[in-house]
Amino acid sequence: MAIESEKELQQLKKRFLELGEKSYQQNLYLFTGFLGMSEQEVFWQAAQAMKHVPFTMWGGSEECERRMVRFGSKEEFGYEEKFPILCIGIYPRLEKFADELSHRDFLGALMNLGIERSTLGDIYMKGKSGYLFCTETIAEFIVDNLDKVKHTHVRCEILEQFPDIAVREAVCEEYLTASERIDGMIAKLYNISRNQSMELFRTKKIYVNGRLNENNSYHLKPGDAVSVRGYGKFTYDGISQETRKGKYRIKVRVYR
Repeated sequence: MAIESEKELQQLKKRFLELGEKSYQQNLYLFTGFLGMSEQEVFWQAAQAMKHVPFTMWGGSEECERRMVRFGSKEEFGYEEKFPILCIGIYPRLEKFADELSHRDFLGALMNLGIERSTLGDIYMKGKSGYLFCTETIAEFIVDNLDKVKHTHVRCEILEQFPDIAVREAVCEEYLTASERIDGMIAKLYNISRNQSMELFRTKKIYVNGRLNENNSYHLKPGDAVSVRGYGKFTYDGISQETRKGKYRIKVRVYR
C-alpha cells in the first residue's frame, strides 16, 4: 500500500491504534498484514500513543524488510501465538529453459493473480527459483494458481520450514571516506553524487534500523542497518583504519 495523502496516513494510523487497543482490551493476539517500510514508519508514529500495548514485528526472517506487527505478548497472555506466515518455493519446471528471472518478474506474476500486496512479504531468489513469504490465508491460492513467471512455467510448494536461502548473502566491502556521515557513505557506496544522495533524503527513501531517517548528517554507528529505496541495503561495521591524512577506511556488508 502506497501512502498517497495525509488522509490515508491518518486512516492507517487509526487502524493500528484500533488493533492495538482491541488486542489489549480483549487479551487477543491480532496481526496486521505485511507492511512496507513507509507503512512501518506510520506504525512507529502510532506506537507512541499506545506504549501500554506490547507488540512484535517480523516478516519470516531477520533480514525481511516487509514485516507484520503482532499485537500481544506471551508475558501478557500466558501463551504464544505464531505469526501467520508461510514460505512458498517457486521453481521452474524445466530449469535449463527458464528465463533469468528478477524480483520484479516474481512480484508482477503474483500481482497479476489479483492478490493484495499486504498478503505478500519479501521475495528472495536463488538461481532461477524464488522464495516467497506470504500470509497463511493466501498460500494455497498461490500454489494452485501461480503457474507462470514471465515466460517460465513454474511449480509452487509450501515449505515445512523456512529455508536458509531467505537470508540474503552480503558482500563485505571497504571504502575510504572523510567521515561516518550517512549521506557521504551512501554516495560512495552507490557511486552517486552528493546532490543525488541528498535527494534520497528529501524524498524519504532512507531508513536506518527500520526507521525513516531524514537527517543526512547522521553519523552511522557499528551495526546500523541502512535501506536505500531503489538501491539496496547495507550494514555498517565501523572503522577499520584511520589514514595519516585523517580519512577513514570503513567496513560495510552490502546487499545488492
